[in-house]
Amino acid sequence: MAIYKTESAAETEKIGFLLGKSISRPQVVAMFGELGAGKTAFTRGFAKGMGIDSDVSSPTFALVNEYRGKDKTLYHFDMYRISGWDDLYSTGYFDYLDEGAVLIIEWSENIEAVLPENCIRVEITKTENPNERNIEIIGAEALENIGG
Repeated sequence: MAIYKTESAAETEKIGFLLGKSISRPQVVAMFGELGAGKTAFTRGFAKGMGIDSDVSSPTFALVNEYRGKDKTLYHFDMYRISGWDDLYSTGYFDYLDEGAVLIIEWSENIEAVLPENCIRVEITKTENPNERNIEIIGAEALENIGG
């Protein structure tokens, strides 16, 4: 487990970048955090760390955005409006798990029962300072050595 404190969206992106850079195989990254916590900012950095040069935006209405790099693909899910099995199946989530790609999922608390056991968990919480965030990452051993 690694814990970071960031004081800007750019710093949150940097932590995302470090995690994205450490990903070398298909993986699910489950993100937890309230509205406005910085999940999409983290994902922007994450995509850059994977070598993906795309404009990353929240997939709130599309439910999933696809970003492709030279040799890696990232599927960015937003599970905010998922409230049951039918909703979840309609996203194609289970099919994407078999794609051999990386999935990063905002609002993972809504699908926690079906997250893979070996997923990386990222919890972003706001503090009293409006720009500050605490980011806890569980399951990414490569990041534990860089400190928090």
